[in-house]
Amino acid sequence: MDPSRRPRTIARESGRAGELVLREHDGAYEIISNGVFLMDTSDGRSERGLVALALNATAGRRDRDVLLAGLGVGFSLAEALSASGVTRIVVIESEPAVVRWNRTITGERTGGHIDDPRVRCEVADVVTWLQGPVEERFDAICLDVDNGPDWTVRDENRWLYTDAGLAAAHDHLVDGGALTVWSAEHAPAFERRLRQRFHAVERREFPVARGSPDVLYLARRRGCTAP
Repeated sequence: MDPSRRPRTIARESGRAGELVLREHDGAYEIISNGVFLMDTSDGRSERGLVALALNATAGRRDRDVLLAGLGVGFSLAEALSASGVTRIVVIESEPAVVRWNRTITGERTGGHIDDPRVRCEVADVVTWLQGPVEERFDAICLDVDNGPDWTVRDENRWLYTDAGLAAAHDHLVDGGALTVWSAEHAPAFERRLRQRFHAVERREFPVARGSPDVLYLARRRGCTAP
C-alpha cells in the first residue's frame, strides 16, 4: 500500500462505549469505535437523506423543532440547518470527543456546526434522555446512533429499537410528527414493531458507492398527512 494512503490517526480517546479513534484516510475523516468503522466525511448522502425524509414528511409546518439522536460527523445536522422552517435543533450525543471533533475538524468538513445559534447540543445518553420525562416534543426525530437496530454500538442501545423505545420516541413527537431511523441493512423484526406503534411506516433503500444499500425507515405519528 502507498504509505500516503494509509490511515493516519488524528486522535484516540477512551469514550463511554470504549475506544474512539478519529483518523484521516484518502482525504476523509473517519470515526472508529472499538475497531469498528462508524462513519466518515466522504459522502453523507444517506445521513442527509435521513433528515430530509423526516422534514419532507412534515413539510408545511412552521417553526419546526428537530431532535437529532447522534451527531456523527455532522452531515445530518448540516441538512437540518439548511432546511427552511427549522428554528430549533436539539442534538443528543453521548461521546464528548465527537462533540469536540465537530468543533475543530469534522464540522468544518461537513458544514454541520453545533455552535450555530439554532442548535442545542447535549452530551448525554439518548437512551437515558428518552427514558426521562417528556418535557419537550418535536416535529421530527432522527435516530442515527448505531449501524442499525441489529448492529448497535452499545448493548444498552438495543432498548431504542424495542417496543418501549419506540413508545418513548412516539411520545416525544407532536401529533403528525415524523421519526426516521438509519440502518446499514433491513431489520424485519424492527420494522414490524415500528408498524405496530406508528400510523404509517415506509422503508426506503439508499444506494451507496460500495456494498448493500443503506436503509432508512420513516414512521409518522397519527395526524400527519403524507406529502
